[in-house]
Amino acid sequence: MELCAIFFFSAFTLLFFSANDVVSAATAPPLKFGINYGQIANNLPHPTQVSGLLQALSVNRVKLYDADPAVLTAFAGTGVEFIVGNEDLHNLTDARKARVWVAQHVQPFLPATRITCVTVGNEVLSGKDTAAMQSLLPAMQSVHQALVDLGLAGKVNVSTAHSVNILATSYPPSAGAFREDLAQYIQPLLNFHGEVGSPFLINAYPFFAYKASPGSVSLPYVLFEPNPGVRDPATNLTYDNMLYAQIDAVYAAMKAMGHADITVRISETGWPSRGDADEVGANVPNAAAYNGNLIKRIAAGEGTPLKPDVPVDVFVFALFNEDMKPGPASEKNYGLFYPNGTPVYNIGFDGASFSPSPTTSTFSSSSRPTSTFLMGVVVLLAAFFL
Repeated sequence: MELCAIFFFSAFTLLFFSANDVVSAATAPPLKFGINYGQIANNLPHPTQVSGLLQALSVNRVKLYDADPAVLTAFAGTGVEFIVGNEDLHNLTDARKARVWVAQHVQPFLPATRITCVTVGNEVLSGKDTAAMQSLLPAMQSVHQALVDLGLAGKVNVSTAHSVNILATSYPPSAGAFREDLAQYIQPLLNFHGEVGSPFLINAYPFFAYKASPGSVSLPYVLFEPNPGVRDPATNLTYDNMLYAQIDAVYAAMKAMGHADITVRISETGWPSRGDADEVGANVPNAAAYNGNLIKRIAAGEGTPLKPDVPVDVFVFALFNEDMKPGPASEKNYGLFYPNGTPVYNIGFDGASFSPSPTTSTFSSSSRPTSTFLMGVVVLLAAFFL
């Protein structure tokens, strides 16, 4: 499994439009979150158009699932920070092949494109391939050594993304623990992260918890909406949303394995705007609420109850709906945008589209906001960043 409310995105985009002008994106404050740029689709716009869209929205961090040279080239000189990926664990365990890959897929794009991390594999430990599990750490070590040999280790780190399902216990957060059957892999992985200073990446989707048990999981709790919260009896900390509880459960699980020196980042999270009939909660209002409320909290720079001074670091899934993804309908509908550039969640900003020029950093609209509505948007966004 590989996902901001369009209210925020659309509102933010409106800052670039007045009755007569298009305002430069350079004047907009950067958003404090990243976005997953998945490409399992046959109808996506050219990377240069995507670059223009993200610059217009001031999104300055992107996570790829490969190291697509067209994307990395399109973002050269933009200052956007990239995570790139490689899931070929078998070849990456070979130190020579790992070095060749880094030399061909990372080094040539630096420093014009800001590549700061390589992810090796994706949710390997929550699968059933024991050979892949055994290869994960050696592959990460080979990539790290390649970065060292090529003089890039100070600029680019190495990690891997895990499903939250590697936890055996996540409630209460203070009791967080990794699955016993994965301890043999996780302990040395944590040692590696501690040694090289790279983050521990988690893919966490409260949507799945709600979908599995809508009768017992509070919808306001998973959507960051007002609710009484859940108190952790061991720490007396109160959690008003599931995602932050999951983050702190990971911190507790790492501490139980002797590591309080590793940062947790959410490499994927989001909510689908549509799903199959049996996918409870997969709809536009919930997707807009989840992503919008999350982005508002991130913009405020808040941390979790356990680590209030450490801002939550999130990559939202995903930029576009992806029509070729396998699985249920929800898998194809995590995008914030349709491939034509229009927002999935419509709050009145109709007709957004990519500019005809693939190199522009703005996109046009067939229906511009009134000055009154625009002023309201400005006020809302100002509140987000206070």
